[in-house]
Amino acid sequence: MLTWLFGSFGVLLAIGVPIAVCLGLSAVLALVLTSSNVSLIVAAQTMFKGVNSYALMAIPFFILCGNMMSGGGLSKKLVDFIKLFLGRITGGLSLVTIAASMFFAAISGSCPATTAAIGGVMIPEMNKSGYDKKFSAATAAAGGIVGQIIPPSIPMVTYAVLAEVSVSTLFLTGFGPGILLGLLMMGYAYYYSRKNNVPVMDIKISGKIVWNVFTDSIWALIMPVIILGGIYSGYFTPTEAGAIAAVYGFLVGMFIYKSLTINKLPKIFVDTAVASSVIMLIMGAVATFNYVLTIGQIPQIIANSLLSLTTDRAIILILFNIVVLIAGMFMSSSAAIALLTPILLPILTSVGINKYLIGIIFIVNMGIGMITPPVGNCLYVACNIGEIKFEPLVKATMPYIIVTVIGLFIITFIEPISMGLVWLTGAPM
Repeated sequence: MLTWLFGSFGVLLAIGVPIAVCLGLSAVLALVLTSSNVSLIVAAQTMFKGVNSYALMAIPFFILCGNMMSGGGLSKKLVDFIKLFLGRITGGLSLVTIAASMFFAAISGSCPATTAAIGGVMIPEMNKSGYDKKFSAATAAAGGIVGQIIPPSIPMVTYAVLAEVSVSTLFLTGFGPGILLGLLMMGYAYYYSRKNNVPVMDIKISGKIVWNVFTDSIWALIMPVIILGGIYSGYFTPTEAGAIAAVYGFLVGMFIYKSLTINKLPKIFVDTAVASSVIMLIMGAVATFNYVLTIGQIPQIIANSLLSLTTDRAIILILFNIVVLIAGMFMSSSAAIALLTPILLPILTSVGINKYLIGIIFIVNMGIGMITPPVGNCLYVACNIGEIKFEPLVKATMPYIIVTVIGLFIITFIEPISMGLVWLTGAPM
């Protein structure tokens, strides 16, 4: 069963079959060819069970919220506010790009959406101000990776459902790693700007200007407070938070900022439906895939094989990072998490690694994968916005990849960075 499952999956993936079809079809083939006593009706039943989850309803809501925020121009308001504090520093616009991405991450839950929303504003402005085009695009692409690390996060919801852990507790693990990676990237951006004599912006600041920008940005600034404050105060669940945030984004964009128009809504809804359906199809297919893994006791076989070689926690964590980082280079976050969680989770938990720590390491790896070729979604978004070719952008992004990988291993081995808030708040585990 193991041979047919992974062999057919590898062949299908190699010939370019969509990942959801690879998962579902390889599972069906393994059932047909190795289990004569199992009805194929189980494939349909497990697929339905895989998407029949209240927690998964948060995904389309958070995608819709991010699209509403982008279409409603709220990202520009965030940039204007942060520019008051960082704009006059050397490399100020690059620092603003990363800081604004961190703030927008607390709204969107998606890396490409964060790169598109903030990069669409900041890449043209950095280019006009004398920044190198490749550096501008690379900074926006790199800043986008915190989109799924700082909560709310769509991949976190996916992992939480598969690992059967609390979504709200997993959200708590993302703040420390997201801030750490943001600061590391800002450190490189500052170093690059000083080394290359990037022009410093001449921004006039007065009490009146600060007040005007603040009052104009307030509706965007309180969005994360509504989402995260509502979740952790117990007023609503993460799923309800997504729905409320989507409605809030619509009302603010349509009636307060008036940059969201009726004409934009059809595209927003279609984009949301397409993005949500891709994730849901993967989750349905992976449920059937997981069923085959379970009846074939494949995770146990793999775990026993690995643990017979080593039970050293540090070595297993390093191997875990390498495997997941490589997977993130070739697969989307949701697909990689859906495929690898049922296989790797038993191995990691067997040596005493906390499920929540595993989750945030997964998410950080997938975020880095968004800026690594060949399937770096944030890179392609930045290419389109910055109107540059893919290869030069990859080269310009390499320093950001290096600093984020350093951050990844810090997060992996200094557990309080991710788990500190969970321990302090006594969140359910």
